[in-house]
Amino acid sequence: MNASHHHDHPVGHSAEPAHPDADTHGQAMPTGHVHSAVDEDHQVHSHGQHAGHSTAMFKHRFWASLVLSVPVVVFSPMAAHLLGYHLPEFPGSAWIAPVLGTVIFVYGGAPFLKGGLTELRSRQPGMMLLIALAITVAFVASWVTTLGLGGFNLDFWWELALLVTIMLLGHWLEMRALGAASSALDALAALLPDEAEKVVDGDTVTVPIAELAVGDVVLVRAGARVPADGTILAGTAEFDEAMITGESQPVLRQAGDTVVAGTVATDNTVRVEVAAIGADTTLAGIQRMVADAQESSSRAQALADRAAALLFWFALVAGILTAIAWTWLGSPDDAVTRTVTVLVIACPHALGLAIPLVIALSTERAAKAGVLIKDRLALERMRTIDVVLFDKTGTLTEGAHAVTAVTTMPDVSEAELLAYAAAAEADSEHPVARAIVTAAAEHPEAARMPKHGTDFSAAMGRGVRATVDGAEVLVGGPNMLRELALDTPEQIIGTTRAWVDRGAGVLHVVRDGSVIGAVAVEDKVRPESRAAVAALHARGVKVAMITGDARQVAEAVGADLGIDEVFAEVLPQDKDTKVNDLQSRGLSVAMVGDGVNDAPALARAEVGIAIGAGTDVAMESAGVVLAGNDPRAVLSMIELSHASYRKMIQNLVWAAGYNILSVPLAAGVLAPIGFVLSPAVGAILMSASTIVVALNAQLLRRTDLDPAHLAPTTPEDRRPARRAAPVATH
Repeated sequence: MNASHHHDHPVGHSAEPAHPDADTHGQAMPTGHVHSAVDEDHQVHSHGQHAGHSTAMFKHRFWASLVLSVPVVVFSPMAAHLLGYHLPEFPGSAWIAPVLGTVIFVYGGAPFLKGGLTELRSRQPGMMLLIALAITVAFVASWVTTLGLGGFNLDFWWELALLVTIMLLGHWLEMRALGAASSALDALAALLPDEAEKVVDGDTVTVPIAELAVGDVVLVRAGARVPADGTILAGTAEFDEAMITGESQPVLRQAGDTVVAGTVATDNTVRVEVAAIGADTTLAGIQRMVADAQESSSRAQALADRAAALLFWFALVAGILTAIAWTWLGSPDDAVTRTVTVLVIACPHALGLAIPLVIALSTERAAKAGVLIKDRLALERMRTIDVVLFDKTGTLTEGAHAVTAVTTMPDVSEAELLAYAAAAEADSEHPVARAIVTAAAEHPEAARMPKHGTDFSAAMGRGVRATVDGAEVLVGGPNMLRELALDTPEQIIGTTRAWVDRGAGVLHVVRDGSVIGAVAVEDKVRPESRAAVAALHARGVKVAMITGDARQVAEAVGADLGIDEVFAEVLPQDKDTKVNDLQSRGLSVAMVGDGVNDAPALARAEVGIAIGAGTDVAMESAGVVLAGNDPRAVLSMIELSHASYRKMIQNLVWAAGYNILSVPLAAGVLAPIGFVLSPAVGAILMSASTIVVALNAQLLRRTDLDPAHLAPTTPEDRRPARRAAPVATH
């Protein structure tokens, strides 16, 4: 016989879902929403330099440009001169490079031309404008030479082809490494079912939720999601509201109580009168908060864009000075030649690969350490984080019930109490029951005295009753004792009061009408949490915790872990505000969370880090996702951020070094002594710079990102659950 019962004291995470389609996060999957693997190639970025561009677009244009570049380079007089071969000549051969070069410029260069125009309009020059400037000047100059206008020798078709191809490769590598996921707003919308069971004249009719109106009555079955905010008309059920409100324990709702769209009725069927639909629901409010946070979150330019902006102005100023100087010297032809050369070679190939190669290798290394990087800005910002703000339940704690303490009457042993309680709870599916059964199985003595219960029954919000070896045994909270007209014995009341004060759930065990003891059931702190906090402190990073729990519960956890600042009793809509408060103090914040209620805060923080076992919404709102539940992985992210930033700087120095050397030489600063950098020598320097950048990025593979090495746990961290520090609800 399987049944569910519900204790009357809040003791931890939400009840197990009864719905057959429940997902691994303890949420019933809404009908019609199919969660499938993300096709990263075809995800379209919505902001930044890749706005409107998909990974597949860059990939396709790269391969097409690469194929077309081969004949362009082969038929380039400069390539023939460098490699020492004679150009093939046949009718029309002179038009191969111009025609194919034009196709490359129009097709392969389109993303850069559009991006450059956008940066120009916004007056924020970056990588796109620098590339657009170089390929446009090369394109125009090459056609002028091909058509024989002005007698100039500015054949840059080969340079145009290679520049476009390499830049497409760099952007493809970066976007493929970072990937993209469906938006947080889409994930929020997926929390609602597609259809609702509307009650019409005593019968139920399945209708799309878009057709619901205020005043309609809907039937919400056990395991199903509430389709709209409303008031319960009939029925009583416990609702899993954890993903919306942040409270991890199931909440008992009965006639007259309000329920929120997206929450799950865990055990019984209720009838709900719709009070709010569409944009007026609580879930829609969270959607607006996420959208606002994403919009207002700092969108600082990435490192490569800032470097490209500086190089753009450097090239532009150098070009203007070159044109003025050579014209003033009475050589207008040289003025055009030197200026065009400066503008073309001012965009180094190495710059296009300097950052993407580091990001590609960083994301690969991070993935092996259980960290998925979705936003390159998150990777760069993590090294500057001042404080890591952890959500509590499911992040610093395991989000699952555990028996953390036992107290008994003098004539009853701890093992005996656990054996009786486990026998009474054996037929229940409630998470609390599972915790008690597990504790008995893991107790050396209790495991050797198995007892068997019969005549099991459960009372919602009260506890369970069963006959165990001929004795009537009840397990429940304060409401059960009141119904039985029993008081907590003086021998144990001091201990149980201390449990209550720290926020633990207290379950009394009654045998044949007498209380024989009690157990504390709590959400256990992860052993890795202590190691993570200690390691962050060692790096000079502050640690804060945010929770909807009562202050005494939160303070107890904070003191146990050595957390610097605790935000307790925080409503879901205020988590976002707390992040903003920290930022207003001048602190750079990394937020770690796992629930829908964390999504706005994750979006607003400089770096949002979602726990992989959390909700889809949290993961879509974050720039980083931890594949596992180990909070020490935050250390891996910090270590990787420092290592990758060093490589980015080194690569940019190499890339910019090419410019600093070649642009003045191409401009003719050494012309008085007879030396002017030719395009051929410039090409060799460019290739050498690109090779150095590629090899340097490979050194990232040596970085150790194992959380166990960065923040090793100690035996004290792994002390048994029964003696663990108090941790309760979300």
